[in-house]
Amino acid sequence: MRIYKTKDYEAMSRKAASVIAAQVVAKPDCVLGLATGSTPIGAYKKLIEWYEKGDLDFSQVTTVNLDEYKGLPRENDQSYYYFMNENLFNHVNINKERTFLPDGTEADSEKACKAYEEIVRSVGGADLQLLGMGHNGHIGFNEPADYFPKETHCVDLAESTIQANKRFFASEAEVPRQAYTMGIGTIMSAKKILIVISGADKAETVKKAFFGPVTPQVPASILQLHPDVVVVADEAALSRVEL
Repeated sequence: MRIYKTKDYEAMSRKAASVIAAQVVAKPDCVLGLATGSTPIGAYKKLIEWYEKGDLDFSQVTTVNLDEYKGLPRENDQSYYYFMNENLFNHVNINKERTFLPDGTEADSEKACKAYEEIVRSVGGADLQLLGMGHNGHIGFNEPADYFPKETHCVDLAESTIQANKRFFASEAEVPRQAYTMGIGTIMSAKKILIVISGADKAETVKKAFFGPVTPQVPASILQLHPDVVVVADEAALSRVEL
């Protein structure tokens, strides 16, 4: 595990984007595992900027996203399909037929999860998987639990996650209670993992996840066992650990 400390969110975003860009340059037809949430937005902006300068070509890239809310149609502005198009796909030359997310409109959870797991398998898994991390250590929507879920599955969102997400909706009642997410096994099958973390409010979780025991109670701690993990975090997020 390599940990890069950056001065602030802007520097974190630039560093993270450079790791993703290096993957695209080295393997133009790579599979990128992508994440949503506020933390990766800065990195996506940098990638768009470099694409517009002519430094990046996404035409052969395939993407697989970590998760999607269950029950939200794609056109809903809080769906992750909508998020990815607004924050990245609409602004680069990616083939949208090669951008994949779980089907949040599929009511049959088992069917949706099996179908998505097969998609990830069919593209050969992620060459690089981008992750954020929740305040409780969740990655994707893999919440603290008694075990590490292996494959794509339907989760009941933790109350803390619902509370964190409600600012994006008109009311708390509109926040989805379930999501489809890659399992820990699916995430760990990526050849390389990049996790981005910002803010002092994540500092204690960073300490637990990367400097504490590996436990499903802190899902991100499993990353300690992956052979190629890059952590890019700002000073505030790393304020509780010594490097």
